[in-house]
Amino acid sequence: MMRRLTAVIPVLILFILPLIMTGQTVVPFTIVKGVVTDAETGEPLPFVNILADGSKAMGTTTDFSGQFVLQNLEPFTKIRVSYLGYKTQTKTVQAYKTQNFNFKLQRETKELKEVTIKAGKRRYRNKDNPAVQLIQLVIDHKDENRKDAVDAYEVEKYEKVQFALSNITEKFKNRKFLKKFQFIFENIDTTSLKGKEILPVYLTETISELYYRKDPKANKELVQGTRKVNFDKYFDNQGISKFIQYLIQEIDIYKNNITILTNQFVSPISDIAPTFYRYYILDTLMIDTTRCIKLGFFPRNKSDFLLQGDLYITLDSNYAVRRNEMAVSPDINLNFVKELKIAQDYKQAKAGEWMLNTDEIAIDFGVGANGLGLFGQRSVSYKDYIIGEPKEESFYKEIVEFIPDSISDRGDKFWDDSRHLELTKSEAGVIAMMDTIQKIPAFRRAMNLMILLVAGYRDIGGFEIGPVNTFYNYNPIEGVRVRLGGRTTQDFSKRLNLEMYGAYAFLDDRWKYYAGATYALKKNYKYNEWPLKTMKLSYQDDTKIPGQELQFVQEDNVLLSFKRGENTKLLYNKIFNLEYLNEFRNHFSVGLGFKRWEQSAAGSLYFNPVVYNDFPQTEIPSLTTSEVIVNLRYAPHEQFYQGKTYRIPMFNRYPIFSLRVAAGFKGLAGGEQDYQNISFSVMKRFYPSPIGYTDMFLEYGQIFGTVPYPLLSIHRANQTYSYQLQSYNLMNFLEFVSDRYVAFNIDHYFNGFIFNKLPLLKKLKLREVVTMKVLYGGISDKNLPENNASLYKFPLTNDGQTLTHSLEKKPYIEASIGIANIFKLFRIDLIRRFSYLEHPGVDEIGIRGRFKFDF
Repeated sequence: MMRRLTAVIPVLILFILPLIMTGQTVVPFTIVKGVVTDAETGEPLPFVNILADGSKAMGTTTDFSGQFVLQNLEPFTKIRVSYLGYKTQTKTVQAYKTQNFNFKLQRETKELKEVTIKAGKRRYRNKDNPAVQLIQLVIDHKDENRKDAVDAYEVEKYEKVQFALSNITEKFKNRKFLKKFQFIFENIDTTSLKGKEILPVYLTETISELYYRKDPKANKELVQGTRKVNFDKYFDNQGISKFIQYLIQEIDIYKNNITILTNQFVSPISDIAPTFYRYYILDTLMIDTTRCIKLGFFPRNKSDFLLQGDLYITLDSNYAVRRNEMAVSPDINLNFVKELKIAQDYKQAKAGEWMLNTDEIAIDFGVGANGLGLFGQRSVSYKDYIIGEPKEESFYKEIVEFIPDSISDRGDKFWDDSRHLELTKSEAGVIAMMDTIQKIPAFRRAMNLMILLVAGYRDIGGFEIGPVNTFYNYNPIEGVRVRLGGRTTQDFSKRLNLEMYGAYAFLDDRWKYYAGATYALKKNYKYNEWPLKTMKLSYQDDTKIPGQELQFVQEDNVLLSFKRGENTKLLYNKIFNLEYLNEFRNHFSVGLGFKRWEQSAAGSLYFNPVVYNDFPQTEIPSLTTSEVIVNLRYAPHEQFYQGKTYRIPMFNRYPIFSLRVAAGFKGLAGGEQDYQNISFSVMKRFYPSPIGYTDMFLEYGQIFGTVPYPLLSIHRANQTYSYQLQSYNLMNFLEFVSDRYVAFNIDHYFNGFIFNKLPLLKKLKLREVVTMKVLYGGISDKNLPENNASLYKFPLTNDGQTLTHSLEKKPYIEASIGIANIFKLFRIDLIRRFSYLEHPGVDEIGIRGRFKFDF
C-alpha cells in the first residue's frame, strides 16, 4: 500500500504544481449556484427542492433568501427544481464546471384540494430536515414574538362561550318527556365540527379591557359588559364560569405546554417539540399581505398527548406564527371527547409585533359514537391594540372590588354595537329560551331531582334539606345513627347563610347537633362569593374519630360506615368556633379565629393519667382547650369551583402555601393547657409533558409545650376501603402521634403514557398512577407518658397491646401502583406498607378504590 502511495505522489506534484504557479484552481466538482424566486412577486422561496436529475441522493434545498449551492464529484447534466404549489422546472448544466442559474417558478393554476402525508420507505430524520430547521427558527424567536414580549399593551377583548346539545336526532326530539319542550328545537343550529346539529343551552358574552405591563409585571381586566344564561337557582353562576374557564383556558402556543381540558399537551413550538413531532413543509401562500410557509405537524406517537395540524409561519426575519389550526389526535386517551379543534389568528400591530387577533376552540363531547352529546365553543376576538404605552403605577394597583349590576344589565343596543362576532340565530335566542324553560314545572322538577341525586339536597324554598348521604350511618359505638339537616339558600338571604343538623344514635342513646352562621361583611357580596370577607360562628356537639381527616366528604357519609380493623375509639366533641376570613384578589387570605374544644373519650378510648401520688388515677372525664388561631394561605392564580358552601380546587402549575399557628391558653374560657402548634405546607403540581403530571405535597409541623396525646399531631389515617389522597391508607387510627414531623407525598399520573403503547391495553383507555408517602417525626421526652406522670397513657388495642407509637425509629412509608380511568370514572390502587409491620392489626398490602372523574 505504501509503495503505491509513494509512486503516486510525484505524479500529483507534477499535476498540481503548474496550477499553483499560474494562480489557477482545480475544479473537480460540478457546481451549480442560483436563486429561486416567485415569478409573480419576485420574493425568494425557501426550502425549494433542488435535485440532480436522475439521482435521489444528490440534492439540496434553498435557504431563507432563496439561494442554493449544489456540488458533487459525480457528473450530472440536469437539475430539477420543485416546490409544492409551483410548476417544476428543469435546466441543463455542464459537468465539472461552476455555473449560475436563477429560477422563477410559476404557481400551479389548479387548486390543491387535499394534502395527505404518508410514511414512505425513507426514515424521517431531524438532521438536515428543512422543516425541522424552520421550526427551530420559530422556537429560537419565541421570546420576541410572544405577546408578553412588548413593554405594555391594552386591548379590547370580546369573549363568547356556548354549550349546546349535539347529535340531535328525530328520535330524540320525539321522546315523551320532551313533548312540552318542542319549541326549543326551533333554535337548532349547525356546528363547525362536521356540520352536526346542535341546540344551544348555555351562552355567556363578555366585553372587557385588558391592560398589561411587562416590568414590573402587571395585568388588569376591566369588564365593560357581561350577560349569560342564569342558572343561579340551581347552580352557582360564578362557579360555572370559573369551571368553564378552567376547562377551556386561553391557549398560548408560545408556551412549552398547552392546557386543554385539564391535560397538558406539548406545544408544537415547545423547546422540546422536535423530539415529539414530525414536521412537513406543505406550501407557501399569502395571508393578507404576509407571505407564509404552511408547516404541517404530526405526533411521532399517535397515542401521546400531542396535537396535530398546521402552522403558518411568516416568511421574514421574525419567524412568527401568523395562524395555527390544531386538533387532538383521535388515538389519545382523552375522555368524553369526540373531536376538538383550535384555530388562532395573529395580526401585526403598527410597530410590527404579532398580536393575537382571534382565538377559537370547539369541542364535541360525548360517550358513544351516535348518542346525544355536548358541544362547547369558546370564541375570542381582540381589537384596537395600543402597544408600548403603560399606564401610571396607581392604575395597575387600583383594585376593582366587584362588578356592578349595571355591567350585567347592558341592553341589546350595547351588545349590537360592541360585540366583535355576530351571534347566530340560535345563539341570539338561547338566553330567552332558557329563561322560558326554567319557568316550566316539568323542567323545575327534573332539575330538583338532578340536584338531589348529585349534590344530595332538596330545595323547599329558601331552605335545602340534606345531604341525603348523611341521613344514615353506623359505627360500633353509636350503633345506627340517623341525621336530618339543611341550610338556607340565597332566596333566604344573599349575605347570611345558616346551616344546621340534628342526629340521634340508638346505641349510645345520645343526641348530636350542629348550628352555624356565616355572614358576608362586604355589602355587595354574597356569603360564598370570592373574594370572601366573612364572619362565621358555629357550635357542634358530635363524635369524631381521632386521626380521621376527610377532604370534600362528610364524616356521616353512609359509605364510611364500612371500615377495616378496630373502630371502637371515638371522641365526643363540644366545639365552639368563631372565625374571621379575609381573602384578597391576589389569592392571599388571612384567617383569625377562636376555638374552644371540649373532648371526651368514648368507646374503648380512655383519658387515664400514668400515676397520681403513686396511685392510679381514675379516668379524666374531659379535656378542654381554648385556642387563638391564625391561618395564612397564598395560592397564586388559584382556580376553583365555588359551590354553595364549599369549594373544589382546580389545580394548576402554581404552588399553594399554607401556614397555621394556634396557641392554647390555660385559664382562657376554661382552657386547661398552654401550648403552641405550628404547621406549614406547600403543594405543587408539575407537568413533565407528555408523560402526565405530578402532585407533590410537603408539610412540617411542631408543637411547643407539654401536652397529653390528644393534643399531639395525630397523623391522618384511613381505615375505610376508599383511597384518600392526603391520608395514610394502611395506617390505623391513633397509630402514630408526634410533636414534630415532616411529611412528603408524591403522586404521578401517567395519563396512559405506558398503557397506550401496549396493544392489548390500548383500547381500554386505562391510565397509570404511582404514589409514595413518607412520614417522619418524633415525640419529645417531656411529652412521653413514661417520662411525665401528669400525661395520659397512650391508648391500647382491645386485646391490651400498645396502639399508639412514635416515629422515632424510622419513617412510615407506603407506596402504591394504581389503574385509573376504569369505565372512565374509577381508580383502584394496590398499596404496600414498608415499615412498622410489627404493629398489631396492620396490613402490609391493601387494595383501595376511588371515584375519579377527569378528561
